[in-house]
Amino acid sequence: MMTRSLALLIALLCAPLAAMAQSSSIVGTWILTGADKVLPDGTTVPDFGSNPHGLIIFTADGHYSVQIYRADRAKFSSADRNQVTAEEFKNAALGMSVHFGTYAVDPDRHTITFRIDRASWPNWDDTVQVRSYEMKGDQLSWKVPPRPDGSIPVTTLRRATQDKSTEER
Repeated sequence: MMTRSLALLIALLCAPLAAMAQSSSIVGTWILTGADKVLPDGTTVPDFGSNPHGLIIFTADGHYSVQIYRADRAKFSSADRNQVTAEEFKNAALGMSVHFGTYAVDPDRHTITFRIDRASWPNWDDTVQVRSYEMKGDQLSWKVPPRPDGSIPVTTLRRATQDKSTEER
């Protein structure tokens, strides 16, 4: 009985360490290099314009934050957010994809599971979404399941470095 209890205690203590070790390869800050979509005919086109901007952060304790923005976002016509038009709000909302929460990596299946706390798309709040990913050196990409129109968004990133001079797009 004592051996079984000790084994259970060790397993419980090691499980978080194993999860952190599995996800450690993506822990850190990532710079967006592409936010495209693959159309049903196989053509790849920009999803957030030709030069999207973004930053993705994965922490060692399992939290994450994703921010993707169109580079060519129009400024609002007013400094007062209560005076902005519905069309301006629509364009701002369509020009970004932002969410945060917790994550888990399954390196055997090559998947990242996002437990989304909040998102710029409210329908994603409190959801769990799985993305297939590929990592080659300091390059990381993942695919989103097909949208209703059949297109598949693909996010491409490169690991941020300490040398600020290499962070230019």
